[in-house]
Amino acid sequence: MPDTLTIKDNRTGKQYELEITNGTIRATDLRKVKADENDVGLRTYDPAFMNTAACQSYITFLDGGKGILEYRGIPIEQLAEHSTFLETAYLLLFGELPTEKEMHNWTEQIVQHITLPDDIKQFMKGFRDDAHPMGISLSAVGALSTYYPEAKNIFDEETRRTQIHRLIAKMPTIAAYSFRTVNGDSYVEPDSSLSFSGNFLRMLFKKDGSTYKINQTLERALDVLFILHADHEQNCSTSTMRAIGSSHADPYSSMAGAIGALYGPLHGGANEAVLKMLNEIGSLDNVPKFITRVKAGEVKLMGFGHRVYKSYDPRAKIIKQTADEVFEVTGINPLLDIALELERIALQDDYFVSRKLYPNVDFYSGLIYQAMGFPTSMFPVLFAIGRTVGWISQWEEMLLDSEQKIARPRQIYLGPRQRDYVPVSKR
Repeated sequence: MPDTLTIKDNRTGKQYELEITNGTIRATDLRKVKADENDVGLRTYDPAFMNTAACQSYITFLDGGKGILEYRGIPIEQLAEHSTFLETAYLLLFGELPTEKEMHNWTEQIVQHITLPDDIKQFMKGFRDDAHPMGISLSAVGALSTYYPEAKNIFDEETRRTQIHRLIAKMPTIAAYSFRTVNGDSYVEPDSSLSFSGNFLRMLFKKDGSTYKINQTLERALDVLFILHADHEQNCSTSTMRAIGSSHADPYSSMAGAIGALYGPLHGGANEAVLKMLNEIGSLDNVPKFITRVKAGEVKLMGFGHRVYKSYDPRAKIIKQTADEVFEVTGINPLLDIALELERIALQDDYFVSRKLYPNVDFYSGLIYQAMGFPTSMFPVLFAIGRTVGWISQWEEMLLDSEQKIARPRQIYLGPRQRDYVPVSKR
């Protein structure tokens, strides 16, 4: 016997039995609950999707209460320690870690698509030098849909796979070129002999006429950060990717929309807000006063708390360790002592503990990026590189899910009804 939920409608006295599957009831089953024959039935009202599951997924498991994050069942801690970004990308897309031969073939498939078409490079050069790198990246990804019109054939597996390879491969190149565009630097062609993160670092920081030596610690740190940002269930940008993709738009158009969602300061710009907060605090002596202002509701403690996590974000623990390794190479970020003191207080003070305000992934990532030489404007672009594979994995899963249709939320209309038009001369 399936689990069921019994609902009694006190308006009519009628009783209804709804089936419970995987801890959910079907929202459409509520249509059975009607006040009378002309009623359309009950609907749920859930602003910001606080408690609504819009899909079934096999990709990422997240338990915010216990601080668990798994990709295809593998804990994020193990992937961050042992895997590479491209291997993790394969896992997210195909459901299993690759064999040695599969990994070799997968890497070769990505490498052959790392260069950008000349037309796209010229397009990117047309932006002003004060343009935001995220806006340039968003536009370049959208422009690829015009360069690869066959991408609209989304239900042809081979064609779809090619676009997936292209997006994963070209996103670091787009990101590096957006960085060099705003700096007024010439573009550096990708080097297919390097690792995913090593090639990206070279395209970013190589100076004209000189060689660029890749620091292995920074290369590994960047790979770990990409792994940690690769997917995170049905967040704002991922649900945007799915929503646009549900109209059967090509993946470039869908991902441009996802990047737009990530562009917002409440999503991809959170680590920039952390740095701004730390700079405003200025010194250790000012921390107690700042904490007092947080408790009074005058300011927010950025980088703490999360919509989903109600315990320590597992990604934050990994990033904190990565930060230590990066700072051994770059020198300690002067803001680190302030960050450590804020964390110490938040983990001990009942005000923060009772509110489950633990450090999240954004708290230390900005310090790492800054130490590596990235301006804050590049932070969301770096986020987008890692999240590309998650967006694509979720997009493809949505396309192949027979239950998915074009996204079309319902609304509760509260405006006026049946008003007559009044000519402008009588208004």
